[in-house]
Amino acid sequence: MHTLTRAEVRELDRLAIGEYGLPGIVLMENAGAGAARLLHALGIDGPVAIACGRGNNGGDGFVIARHLELLGHDVRLLLAAPLAASAGDAAMNAEVAKRSGLDIRDLAAGSAGSWQEALNGAAWIVDALLGTGATGAPRGAVAAAIGAINDLRGQVPGEGRAARVLAVDIPSGMDCDTGERPGACVRADATATFVAAKPGFAAPGAREFTGAVHVLGIGAPAALLARFGISPAE
Repeated sequence: MHTLTRAEVRELDRLAIGEYGLPGIVLMENAGAGAARLLHALGIDGPVAIACGRGNNGGDGFVIARHLELLGHDVRLLLAAPLAASAGDAAMNAEVAKRSGLDIRDLAAGSAGSWQEALNGAAWIVDALLGTGATGAPRGAVAAAIGAINDLRGQVPGEGRAARVLAVDIPSGMDCDTGERPGACVRADATATFVAAKPGFAAPGAREFTGAVHVLGIGAPAALLARFGISPAE
């Protein structure tokens, strides 16, 4: 399977926006909508909690929340950074989520215990904390969120069913290129990655963190994908 490195992901996005005229907000919409459809197809039998960071990965999470609500699911957004900390396309989708009246909870100053309380009872937990651009060990609220996600994965106390985890693009805490995990890293049941798999997914032990990998398109033109050696059929 073809892969895209961190640098290639950035270059593909740059070309899609600058050379092909596709606005970044459209790419984010396509990514988030595709991830929501995937999660719906995997089966949702209870509330969905979406943990969002401040960057574009968090922006994808806002889009996912909106589309899951349209599909009839109970959704809550848990923020590892204040809503106002989002910028660019992520900020636009954060504002849409706010105006839409979605359940948004600011846990930027929250401890692992606060995150566990907010995540408790979710049938699915969506990891939209860190994307392919992240390097190094997660810190602060993101690290607390990852710890809580991993503690709750596979169990929903008193609910009689297992909580599952979907990572958006890459499990938070994993290096996109190497698969290294220098600190806390989300253990996902499935990963919705965009355009192509990432090189780090092939690293020893990475599968324990990615789960099943699903490659989703973002609407990039076939001519652009071909420049990166990617077939639209992949």
